[in-house]
Amino acid sequence: MSQALPGDAPLIHDLIGIGFGPSNVAMAIALAEHNASVGRQEAVTAHFFEQQPSFGWHRGMLIDDATMQVSFLKDLVTLRNPSSEYTFLRYLQSKDRLIDFVNHKNLFPLRVEFHDYFEWAAAKVDDMVSYGHQVVAVEPVIRDGVVEYLDVTARAGDEVVVHRARNLIIGTGLRPVMPEGVERTDRVWHNSDLLAKVDGLKETEPTRFVVVGAGQSAAENVAYLHRRFPEAEVCAVFSRYGYSPADDSSFANRIFDPQAVDEYFTAPEDVKRRLMDYHGNTNYSVVDIDLIDDLYRQAYQEKVLGTERLRFLNISRLTDVKETAEGVRATIKSLVTGEESLLDADVVVCATGYLQADGLGLLGEVAGRCHRDEQGRVRVERDYRVSTDPELRCGIYLQGGTEHTHGITSSLLSNTAIRVGEILDSILDRHTAAAPGAAGPVTGDARQPAV
Repeated sequence: MSQALPGDAPLIHDLIGIGFGPSNVAMAIALAEHNASVGRQEAVTAHFFEQQPSFGWHRGMLIDDATMQVSFLKDLVTLRNPSSEYTFLRYLQSKDRLIDFVNHKNLFPLRVEFHDYFEWAAAKVDDMVSYGHQVVAVEPVIRDGVVEYLDVTARAGDEVVVHRARNLIIGTGLRPVMPEGVERTDRVWHNSDLLAKVDGLKETEPTRFVVVGAGQSAAENVAYLHRRFPEAEVCAVFSRYGYSPADDSSFANRIFDPQAVDEYFTAPEDVKRRLMDYHGNTNYSVVDIDLIDDLYRQAYQEKVLGTERLRFLNISRLTDVKETAEGVRATIKSLVTGEESLLDADVVVCATGYLQADGLGLLGEVAGRCHRDEQGRVRVERDYRVSTDPELRCGIYLQGGTEHTHGITSSLLSNTAIRVGEILDSILDRHTAAAPGAAGPVTGDARQPAV
């Protein structure tokens, strides 16, 4: 359990997590399972801070018919511990849908259902998390020139709390990216805002939407808006000739295997680049073939009937958006001719992807003790631990932002269960090495329950 220091000193935890999305929920589950299998003295203490008021994972993208792109077997635990009580199948059993799901003969659940599974799993370990707490600072605790602990400061309204960590795990997720020079407004959305924003159009009669992007989310947004607003025109804008299908063939999917992480990590830099070039179409800017076929079928049907509401502006890009009295005016430039055309629309939706949040952005002066390569990228060991100065005794682990070292699964669900198991093993091994002969990762001091 957490170690109490005299006076007003913060509680000490073996691990503090920043963020509580699926990756850190999986980490909390791995900790709960480990702690249930060992004695009190061997238990690993942990606490997580999440700035959202409750668990939420891309809520703005939970379109009612959108499905997952990974098998349900790649849930938070199965690949690490198939007998776990936290599997998707146990979730289905608890909801009395297990037989129905089996009869469905589908590996890919609805996204809204998988989100419900995540919420169900997160609720089982919510004693480890403080929701509504934003981490605002991480500061070193130095003794005799060595950083023994990291003090993590979190704010919830006017309340400020400080917890002390032997290890830190950062799972701050992805950040929406907008086209260059385009800002989010009430009429210009990122697709992550879609469901939250679209309800505001209930009392209006939109006539045109512009959706920018060539990936799965863009195609889903086009299909959703076309269905939701049967009188409106939906214009899809992308720089390709058409949507590209995702390669989900069996051999290509091996890029998501745990063994592939080992191979990628040890590969020379030129091989890493080739692998990403070869297999980027398993995940990036690609669309499920069934959705591509559905959109093409719809567009052709409308052309036959003479009622074209679905338009595809290919080999083009959005160059400007201006607010007008009635909505927005989008400037679309042909990449072939350079000609620009104007589209007046009620809303422009930018399904233009995400970037990994800067994992070290919250670390302040501690970040200066973390090593980077010649390209300025964070150096990360195979166990997902940031390479640091030897004086920094605390482990800093990344869940995401490791694509350059660990490959395409860095921010994906495919390898989450395996990854958190490897991180837990690393924490246990490092503490055992630091305290030879000790029974577990924390030794020697009075303890009290975690808060």
